[in-house]
Amino acid sequence: MTKKVLWICLSIFGMLFSNNLSDHRETLVYEKVFHALSLKEKIAQMLMVYMPHEEYIVEHQFGAVLVMKPHLKDTIAFKKTIQNTNTRLKIPLFVAIDQEGGFVNRLASIDSKWKSLPSAYEMRLWNLEKIDSVAIQTAIALKNLGINLNLAPVLDPATDFKGKKTFMEVSKRSWGDLDSNSYLKPQQFVKSLSKHGVASVSKHFPGYDSWTNSDHQISLSISPTEQIQKNIQVFELLGTDIPFIMMSSVRFSKISIAPAVFDSNLVSKAKKINPEAVILTDDLWGASLRSWISGKKSVQKNYPKADFERLIIKSIDAGNDMLMITYPAKAVEIIEFLENLAQKDARYKQKLEDSAYKILKAKYRLGVWKDGLD
Repeated sequence: MTKKVLWICLSIFGMLFSNNLSDHRETLVYEKVFHALSLKEKIAQMLMVYMPHEEYIVEHQFGAVLVMKPHLKDTIAFKKTIQNTNTRLKIPLFVAIDQEGGFVNRLASIDSKWKSLPSAYEMRLWNLEKIDSVAIQTAIALKNLGINLNLAPVLDPATDFKGKKTFMEVSKRSWGDLDSNSYLKPQQFVKSLSKHGVASVSKHFPGYDSWTNSDHQISLSISPTEQIQKNIQVFELLGTDIPFIMMSSVRFSKISIAPAVFDSNLVSKAKKINPEAVILTDDLWGASLRSWISGKKSVQKNYPKADFERLIIKSIDAGNDMLMITYPAKAVEIIEFLENLAQKDARYKQKLEDSAYKILKAKYRLGVWKDGLD
């Protein structure tokens, strides 16, 4: 063996050893922090809640908060709240926002200069350099506010299997009917955000190809399984670039009687794309999901406790890791219900701990928290 070959072999061995050591150290960090949390605190990591006041977040140790326009009326106070809250929590927050651009543009409420941020519908016609420029501006603005998670991009198709425009296309939120070339555009958007400290969420798996708003009514897709699989392909193309996948509230009749978010087969398909990805529900307090659980066209003013608990069980049984809800008091009910369930049933305890561990790991790898070992 020549000296050159020996040097190359030693270099490769050194690199592999270094990577293994780094992975081992990371695992030790996860284990150390994970085992320091109570069962209730682990479950709380699974909740993304409409952002309440600081004391409420700290009291219940939520894992993530959802920021909407009202939160940004006073950006100085908002930033201070995020900073103070994170210093008081055992594990800092995922601070999430819907910043797609165009119609869904939370930054527009801060300053008029952000009102012209383009939609996916517009950006899909741009070159990568131009997309990169806008994504960087967006990321810097979000990061400056303390926001580290963007509920975008929308990877839903522009047309259904009959060629009719979808709800997401009419709303100009879709990046279009993507293929192995055009997917590079949302990928650029995602990568540019990531480089500046803002992670992304792909949505709405397996591809929202209905024509109605699933937030307000039970939306139905009658697409054949071949079309659904085709819509999934773009999620696969961006699989390792995006650490979160949000499940759709649409019901895909050729696959299941349940909305996608409650269907274990569809959630499993999402997990296969990227086993490390955190699988996120859409808002569980949305009228359509609660209506489907109750089996009624509309939901009651006082939603029955039994129906709400069934909603939670369906979400967990399907395999979702993080539950989004825009009703903070109900988030606390979820934590209490799941803690009681886990104490009674070891299978649920394992499910919940697996999801909490995955979320903790994602936070570490995305730089949300760093905790070295002494």
